[in-house]
Amino acid sequence: MGNPGDEYARTRHNVGFMVADQLAASMDVPFRAGKGEFWLAQCSLKNVEITVLKPVTYMNNSGIAVQEFVEREQIPFENILIVCDDFQLPLGTIRLRKFGSDNGHNGLSSIIYHLQTDQFARLRCGTASVSMPLEKSKMKDFVLDSFPEFESSIVENMVGRARDACTTFIMDGIDQAMNKFNAKPSEELFT
Repeated sequence: MGNPGDEYARTRHNVGFMVADQLAASMDVPFRAGKGEFWLAQCSLKNVEITVLKPVTYMNNSGIAVQEFVEREQIPFENILIVCDDFQLPLGTIRLRKFGSDNGHNGLSSIIYHLQTDQFARLRCGTASVSMPLEKSKMKDFVLDSFPEFESSIVENMVGRARDACTTFIMDGIDQAMNKFNAKPSEELFT
């Protein structure tokens, strides 16, 4: 998940799009406009059909695009992996889950609402940092800010590991991906 447009490209809220871009690039497929409110990149990897979807509905309405694509293509919920930012996880941390609540994330809330289930996997990418405001009212500005230069290497490492976690999910399933990538934060930052 993320927000379309260059002004959002390197913001904390667009980590999901960063992962999607790296995943598509690793499979050497470009994004193209889909038949709906999304961009997609499609390919086959070892006889597995893959679609990487980027909703253009903006974060808080991501569920509209996801529902449209899932219903049209009749995608089973167990084949869905949603990638998003999470300011409740330390910067550099990634966490995979089989299902669960939105945990206060408006984009996940939209998807749960539109799919009428929380029974889909999600990969949360940590964006909390020393620059995070203590006041909840300032969180919108924080997630829409670009990462500062001093965090860029941590972000690049996290996005690369998230891309690899997506590939493991595709090829080996959520349990294998969770076993491999749900390391403790201290382990993750130095791998």
